[in-house]
Order: sequence, then C-alpha cells, then structure tokens
Amino acid sequence: MSTPLKTVKPATTPGDTSFFGHPKMLASLFSVEMWERFSFYGMQGILLYYMYFTADQGGLGINKALAAGLVGAYGGGVYLSTILGAWLADRIFGSERVLFGSAIMIMAGHIALALLPGIPGLVAGLVLVGIGSGGLKANATALVGSLYGEKDERRDAGFSIFYMGINLGGLIGPLVTGWLQESNGFHWGFGAAAIGMAIGLAIYALGRNKLPEEAHRVPNPLPDAQRKRYGLIFLGIAVVIAVLLVSGAVNPGNLARSIAYAAIAASVLYFTMIFRSKKVTPLERKRVTAFIPLYIASAAFWALFQQQFTFIAVYSEEKLDRNLFGWEMPAAWVQSINPVFIIVFAGVMAALWTKLGPKQPGSPIKFAAGLFIMGLAFLAFIPLAGTGKTPLLALVGILFLFTLAELFLSPIGLSVSTKLAPKAFHTQMVALFFLSVSLGTTLAGILAGLYNPANELPYFLGVGGTAVVIAVALAAASPAIKKLMAGVR
Repeated sequence: MSTPLKTVKPATTPGDTSFFGHPKMLASLFSVEMWERFSFYGMQGILLYYMYFTADQGGLGINKALAAGLVGAYGGGVYLSTILGAWLADRIFGSERVLFGSAIMIMAGHIALALLPGIPGLVAGLVLVGIGSGGLKANATALVGSLYGEKDERRDAGFSIFYMGINLGGLIGPLVTGWLQESNGFHWGFGAAAIGMAIGLAIYALGRNKLPEEAHRVPNPLPDAQRKRYGLIFLGIAVVIAVLLVSGAVNPGNLARSIAYAAIAASVLYFTMIFRSKKVTPLERKRVTAFIPLYIASAAFWALFQQQFTFIAVYSEEKLDRNLFGWEMPAAWVQSINPVFIIVFAGVMAALWTKLGPKQPGSPIKFAAGLFIMGLAFLAFIPLAGTGKTPLLALVGILFLFTLAELFLSPIGLSVSTKLAPKAFHTQMVALFFLSVSLGTTLAGILAGLYNPANELPYFLGVGGTAVVIAVALAAASPAIKKLMAGVR
C-alpha cells in the first residue's frame, strides 16, 4: 500500500508541454480510454437491436420498450459502479491498479458476449463490462485531473483533448460493429469490441511502469483493522442484491427504476459522507455544496443525451431515411455521427478555453449552456413529427446540437469534479459526477419507454421544454454557486 501524502501535487509541472502543449502522461490515458470507448460504444451501438430483434434476425426477441429500459438500466449501472472503482482506488489500491484490473474485466465481458449465446451470455457480458467500465472511467478521469495544479488554466483544455480520445473510439466502434452485425451477425460485432479492448489493454500495459508515483498513491488508505468490517459490508450488500433478484422484487420490468433509486440513494449517502468527514475542511465543504446544483443539471442533461442509445436508436432503425445513393446505411452507424462532430470541434473548444483563460465563463454557466442546447435539440424534433420518414440530414443537424451541448457540459463536468474535490475524496468526487450520469442514463431508458410514434409532439415538447427551464434556473443561480466555489472556476 502506498503511503498517504499530505497534499495532492500534479504529476507534472506547468512546463511539461510534450503532448499538444499538455503533460506527456495525457497521451497514455488518451490511448487506453480511446480503445475502451471503441469497445464500449461498439457494443452499445448494436446492443438494443440484439435485444429486440427477432430470433430470425439474430436477436433475442425482447419487447422493444422493455429492451430500451434495460439498456438504460445497464448504462446507469455502468456509471453506478464507478462508486466501487473510486472507493477501491481511494482506500485500497490507488487509481492505476484499479484501472488496469478494470480493463481486464471489460475485455472478459466482451468475450462472453461474443462467445456465449442467448440470455446467459448477455447477462455475463453486461455485468463484467458494466463493473469494469465503472472502475476504469472514474480512475482514468482522476488521473487526468492529477496532471494539473488547481490554478492551471490548461485543465479544461486538457479534459477536452482527453474527451476527443473518448470520441475517437466512439466513432470507430459503432462503424466496425454495425457493419459486422449486418454482414456476419451480432456475435462478430461483439468479438470486434473484445479485440479493441485487448489492443487498448496491451498498449497501456507496456507503459504503465512509466507512470509517476501519483498514479499509484492511495489518498485515504483503509486501516488494516477496518478491512474485515468493510469486507462483511460488501458481502452483505451482495447477499441483499442476490435476494432481491432471486425473489423477483427486482426484475427486468422494474430494473431501470431500481437503478435510478440506487443512484439517488448512493448520491445522498456520498454527499453526506463527504460533508461529515473530519478530513474535509470548511472551504472544501463549501465547494462540495456548490457541486449539488451542478449534479442536478448533469442528471437532467444525461437523461436527454443518453437517449442516443434508446429512443434515437429505435428512431434510426424505424423512421430515419438511411438510403444513400441506393445503399442503406446500417442503423448503428448513426451512433458515430456525434463522435465525428466531437473530434472536429473538441479541439476548437479546447483552444477557445485556452485562449480565453481567466476570461472564460465559469463552470455553472457552461453547464447551463449545455443543458439549454440539449433542450433545443429535442424541441428540434417537433417539425419532424408525423408519419413520414425523417431525412438523414435533419437528424445530423439535431445530433450536431447534441455535440455542442455535450462539449459545454461533459468535459467541463469531469474537470470541475476534480477541481471541487476534497483532497481525501479525490476519485470519489469524480464518482459523484458519474452518479449523476448514472441517474440520467437510467432516466433515458425510462423516458424512451414513454415515446409514442403515433403521438410524438407531447414527448418532444415535455422533454425539451423541461431541460430549457432547468437551464435557465441554473444560469440565474450561477452567481451564488460561484461564491460557494470559492475561487474555483
């Protein structure tokens, strides 16, 4: 176990500009996250279709609305599992070792999806990928945050570059798995996801010994005397989950709601634990308080954005005109439109924040702008409501709004969670941000089940309008939030 440090120092100095003006270690984290996202989004691009397509089409024949809810619940579960990955990093192993073990688990999950048929393969694969992805995401983000000092103006730009790597993987993954799914079947697509994760794991393994000591540090080590107690707690939680599943109290029909309740409960417990900790200073408590409205706005944002994998996936397969010069584009390829825009514009946004420096808007205004644009994206579906096919170019325009909204909120959310984090809860504060993503992703599945193709207007107006209202309220509250942030932008 690493020796705890009194302060969290960046792994590099501000003079380290060897990777596009940023610390060299950013390149290693960029690479592993890119390949992990290749496998994750490649799998998720065809997951819903695998669930609700008939057996003749190679699918499992699950009811469409139920399948959408399950995909949302799975996505929520991925981000919910960041709690475990963050806790293990902060209390026992350190971020680097948890990240490496999580990557191995992800690869095993994709192999299970590729080789095991039917429901057993689906369950085994999603559990392994879900838990592994949760462990990798929080710790990769925390390690990126450790590269920069609190006042380093490159931080938001660095996260935008890191985010570009995520979306490079998100672009290529669905293109590969979507093509393989249509040409050879679903299991070939899942196999490609496994190979992608194996490549990322191999690249990371070659360079992990070169990572600085900060990557292996355990911020808040768990005393040996408490390990047995926590082991019994985790065993008790596992038993309770098993009883709920075996008894049918938690079942496929209510799994999405159960995940949502779990995310809310976990968030409340986490905030309470941080506020009550003796290791958190009064200044740090103020900053954690400032994070609460950002958490709420983030959950609302992801409830809309993550419908790319639920509502928009179904919309693309059934209502979108995918004909290109006599050739029908695979529906899964729609999932690559957003990453294309991210790759093009993430660098632009990173350069913008770098150029503006201290003049750039604060995080609350960036959050409000992202949520407002996300609401406009759903309101833009209103002119397309009806029985006709939707032109591909129209959906491309809407997904551009998705991208713009994402660039205002998602990389900024990763960044601000590390800036507002108490020193003793560095990775676990990142997990709180991912808990907001968990809640929003689960809601995305629940909301998609309410979509009615025969009566689209109330859905688009209700979802989009609610997001706009929350965004305006957050913008109005931003001066008070900035005071609580106590100098953090």
